[in-house]
Amino acid sequence: MTGQASDAGTNPKMTTIDGKYGVLRELSRHGNVTLSEVRAAEGVTRQVAWFEIATPADRQAFHAYRSVLRALNPLGLTDIVARPGAYYAVWQTVNGTPLEGVLAQPKKRQETVDNIRSMAARLAEHGYALGDADIVMDADEARIAYLRALQLPRTPEDIASRNAQVLSALKDGKVRRKRQPGAWLAFIPGLLFLGGAGYLGAQAAQIYLNPPVREVAGVGGQEARAAAKKLTGAGFRVAYTEGQVGNQGVGTIIRQDPPAGTNLPIGRLVTLTVNNPPSIEVPKLEEQNLDQARSTLKDRSMVLGKVLKVDGTLTNTPEGRIVSQLPEAGSPAQRGQPIQVMVSTGISGQETWLPLLTGLTVDQAREYARVAGLVVTKVSEQPSDKPPGSVLEQTPAPFVRVDVGSPVTLSVAVARYSAPSRAAGSLPLPPPPVPKPPPEPTPVEPQPVPQDPQPLPQEQIPVPQEPPGTTVPTPQEIPATPPDTSVPTPPDTASPNNTAPETTAPQTRSVNFQYTFPADLPAGTYSVVVSDAGGERQILQATDASQLAGRNANSSQPVQVTGDAVFIVRRDGADYATVTPN
Repeated sequence: MTGQASDAGTNPKMTTIDGKYGVLRELSRHGNVTLSEVRAAEGVTRQVAWFEIATPADRQAFHAYRSVLRALNPLGLTDIVARPGAYYAVWQTVNGTPLEGVLAQPKKRQETVDNIRSMAARLAEHGYALGDADIVMDADEARIAYLRALQLPRTPEDIASRNAQVLSALKDGKVRRKRQPGAWLAFIPGLLFLGGAGYLGAQAAQIYLNPPVREVAGVGGQEARAAAKKLTGAGFRVAYTEGQVGNQGVGTIIRQDPPAGTNLPIGRLVTLTVNNPPSIEVPKLEEQNLDQARSTLKDRSMVLGKVLKVDGTLTNTPEGRIVSQLPEAGSPAQRGQPIQVMVSTGISGQETWLPLLTGLTVDQAREYARVAGLVVTKVSEQPSDKPPGSVLEQTPAPFVRVDVGSPVTLSVAVARYSAPSRAAGSLPLPPPPVPKPPPEPTPVEPQPVPQDPQPLPQEQIPVPQEPPGTTVPTPQEIPATPPDTSVPTPPDTASPNNTAPETTAPQTRSVNFQYTFPADLPAGTYSVVVSDAGGERQILQATDASQLAGRNANSSQPVQVTGDAVFIVRRDGADYATVTPN
């Protein structure tokens, strides 16, 4: 048993169970269950039944036991915990007369006998006998103060045999039968005839027909049982109805009919409305910090109660995180009910590490960090082609050992595109860059023509040499029309009338882009380029379809193009539409 004292009988050193309950002494051991007396929060004394879970069968038996407790809802049960390394139930003291004392009484009320038999039937439905539970009687009501876990399931025959031994004591002594209302009236005629006392009969009839009148006391705001006891003590009958208000405690009286101060004959009925608002489910606060817990409880109309500091080493809980809560998550509670929590003071002397988180979602990475005893404190975004929301980088690095409770920083992917700065219906496009005119070539000095040109053999034709300081234009710098060198061209004997063809340069002009994106524009990233004799230039950067659908896009300034030009709308890099400039 984790945190159990080794020598509980001789002033043992106090140890804790689950970091919450200080062990005072060991009460009993039965199978794999150890029952200890402990000190809980605020110094109250409780009993903890700790289960040693070593096999899957042990775990299955504990969960079956927990299901029975939830079905029977014992008055003595305050908490039951089932998580790896901690399986236990917490019990409190229940006031009342033990069942053994009631069975030993010479006279028993009929209501008491009926309630004991009813309790035996309820236990039998779940495979338990009366002897498996500590039963106490509160007035005539049978309450379960403690239920022992069974090592082996009981057969119906075994349960019936055990219950018969206990219930046989109900047959000993006298049973006072429940008196039926109005049954005493049957004796009035007999008394009148037997006694001959006409006066007494007349007085009895007078009292019955004209009972005394008393003032109805005000019981608003009182606990339902105390209010009923007060009214029945005054001679009135009481019935309950349910209602709900938000400013009174659960189980208190919010209305009474007739109202307080009314004069009413005794024996009449007073109806009390008990505040019983619908219960809500307690949220899970474990692993949250106090600010997160307050926000979560505020959403459920609850408040944060007492905060206790406990060592988080046993549960591997980082500092400032909630270790456990009371009531536990999922249990029913009322609006405005405070929830008590235990917060970790940190983990001492332990190291841990993270696996490779790249490619996981942020939620998956947070879960890995939580299991490792670390806390994700910062998540930054980074443009990437990876799926949005996936982890790109992590700190600490994978498999690097760090102290438990250390912070974790994640970098996650976001789409590369950025939304346009203007969200109006018309999207003006930025002016494209103006192409630079080609540089003027350096004129070449003409060479003198020989006066007596004689044809030379082909092998003797000299290679022309450029004069020093002459710049030879590169292919990109060659003008469309060669410069006039004023050198006479020798006549072509083959075609005396032949002249050199002239090449005309493409003209530069200004055009406008105008395009309306359809309302049902497919999802994707869209860009616009202009294609002309000078190549392609982008005039609209990549923009998401949600920013363009149904809108008109035009260029804020004329676009300078050379020669034939066309605007191309591309979706995710592929051509989507072409627009001829006007």
